[in-house]
Amino acid sequence: MNAVLIAVIVMLVLSLFRVNVVISLIIGGIVGGLTGGMTITETIAAFNEGLGGGAKVALSYGLLGGFAVAISKTGIPDLLISLILKVVRKEGDSKNKVLAKGLIFFFLLLMAIFSQNLIPIHIAFIPLLVPPILKILNLLEVDRRLVACIITFGLITPYIFLPYGFGFIYQEIVATQMGLLGLEIDMSEIPKAMAIPALGMVFGLVCAFFFYRKPRTYKMVNIEKDAIEVTIKKRNIIFTIIALIAAVLVQIPTDSMIVGALAGIGVLYITGALKWKDADVILSDGMRMMAFVGFVIIAANGFSSVINATGDVETLVENTLKILDGNVSLAVLLMLLIGLIVTMGIGSSFATIPIIAAIFVPLSLELGLSPLAIIALIGTAGALGDAGSPASDSTLGPTSGLNSDGQHNHIWDTCVPTFIFYNIPLIIFGWLAIVFVL
Repeated sequence: MNAVLIAVIVMLVLSLFRVNVVISLIIGGIVGGLTGGMTITETIAAFNEGLGGGAKVALSYGLLGGFAVAISKTGIPDLLISLILKVVRKEGDSKNKVLAKGLIFFFLLLMAIFSQNLIPIHIAFIPLLVPPILKILNLLEVDRRLVACIITFGLITPYIFLPYGFGFIYQEIVATQMGLLGLEIDMSEIPKAMAIPALGMVFGLVCAFFFYRKPRTYKMVNIEKDAIEVTIKKRNIIFTIIALIAAVLVQIPTDSMIVGALAGIGVLYITGALKWKDADVILSDGMRMMAFVGFVIIAANGFSSVINATGDVETLVENTLKILDGNVSLAVLLMLLIGLIVTMGIGSSFATIPIIAAIFVPLSLELGLSPLAIIALIGTAGALGDAGSPASDSTLGPTSGLNSDGQHNHIWDTCVPTFIFYNIPLIIFGWLAIVFVL
């Protein structure tokens, strides 16, 4: 059996049995390497070689976590939460509860989208904003699986469709990898090609709202708050907005989330929005908040390195297409499924593109697909699995906030729901777009 399939299956089965995701990735990687004919020494060497690739991203998330915590100390999250609380606490009016739910859902969705395209702090905002809202969600009897789906939608759909922030990075990777294989494309074509797959994500979100519409009861658990006192001042709000703008303006030319986060933190301290004596506590809290995600990303890079070293990704695709014998519709479907398997395993759609593009581009050209169809194929195949993967930051992020009181399981309450409501529609809408529209 193919080493890639075995590695991913082992990792997913262990995760479903609630084995720690990092340990699942390590064991899955070792099993995959041994199955692919590598010795234990070669497997471990390949795994170790890949670890460094995740260090930069892990450090970026750590600093972004510090930046997000710093923002929280200016009082903006507390201000927003207090406004929602005022609506929720008006007893005896069911309309107020509906309005409160709508405000929370809209607020979280907007923040998730902004975190990808406008304010590039990615998932760092989740552990800051979600835990304080949990009591409100409990009062409203909101099913947290729906909240996980809302946040995951906002973390994925913007980068596959909008060419800004992380979306620019993702689409640039798609264009670059296709260009390296002799198929030069204009980046302005990518949103056109990804419009229908993005609609699939919208369809999945609507289905999630319908499926998880019923009330769900949770225990009221107190969540510890940081010892640093939060004071809401108008000047702090203004300086926070300036810090966010500075982070974006610095990140764009430097192409570095690390430098952007440092710029934003610097503005908060220089303007006095945050006290220098609190710097160490704030940064430590932010890094601690994102530490688990960082470890998963590092382990996922090691897993990815082993998968690449086996050479079985190419074998998997080639053998599959030989069986198809020129059937374009089935070939596209299977390539999308391969993208799903790879991304589910390594937990990163950004890292999946280079793995699959080298094989998918020449094979797609042989099948007679148009450039727009190939863009949609690679972009969709890369994004598939980002929702539902135990190792993806798009699932780790929502869990980090929703499980603050220990009542939200990573696999069954985040990974499984997001897998069902996003991967299935993404496959269907992506396949229709590639085969019949583009």
